[in-house]
Amino acid sequence: MAFYHPIDHFSTKGKVLIVPVVSVANVAQLAADLLITSLSLHRVGIFDPRSLVPVVGAREDDLPGVTTPLELFGRDDANIAVIQQRSPALKSSKQEFVESLLEFIRTSGASAVLVIGGVDMSNRTDPQMLTPTCQIVPPGIPDLSSGPLAALTALPIPVYTSPVSQFLHTDAERTTIPFIPGGGLSRRILSSLSDTWQIPTACLLQYVMEGDNRADAQLMAAVVSKVLQVDVPYWKQPSSWGHGLFGTPHDQTLYG
Repeated sequence: MAFYHPIDHFSTKGKVLIVPVVSVANVAQLAADLLITSLSLHRVGIFDPRSLVPVVGAREDDLPGVTTPLELFGRDDANIAVIQQRSPALKSSKQEFVESLLEFIRTSGASAVLVIGGVDMSNRTDPQMLTPTCQIVPPGIPDLSSGPLAALTALPIPVYTSPVSQFLHTDAERTTIPFIPGGGLSRRILSSLSDTWQIPTACLLQYVMEGDNRADAQLMAAVVSKVLQVDVPYWKQPSSWGHGLFGTPHDQTLYG
């Protein structure tokens, strides 16, 4: 079965792919929601969900059909496309999922890839408290200075370093990508890029803690728009955030 199933006439060729990783506080998914809604991106394809925790739900704004675990959003006249992941990979299928995702990206014709994710704020060192956002540029990828990610080389976004020992396991698991507490599959994705990877790729990480992370998500979305030089007149929250983001309101009679 194919990993990607288009549901609309849409090409990712020449577009920057934004890939949110399920990680601490789901800040990357919330930022992706803001980008999708604010830029009026439409669902153009769905991915095979067999490697992900099963989930299904209503679509935004009562659109027909259902929401699936992994979807692609885009618009022909926008230079970005957003992959939205709504559930984590199954423990036994993490590497299979990463390999399928990277193969899709490799053959997509994308001009660049920007991975976004969260990192546990409680693990910061003192110097890392000066900024909420940091970056990782994997070794061996094409130079970023002249492509869609060129702004990243000029912005004051520090390079991420791990606050804990990088090599916690066996020598076979060693990688040049630092350990990312709470980062989900961010490290695995970046570490799985092959020596022949030809797509400019970078990762943005944001220090967050669990809670009401809407403000964190807007900050991350703003940094993404700055890096990609995408004009967003104003940030528009999805309508579902108003009634489903934190569950139903508590019955106030419970508190007297």
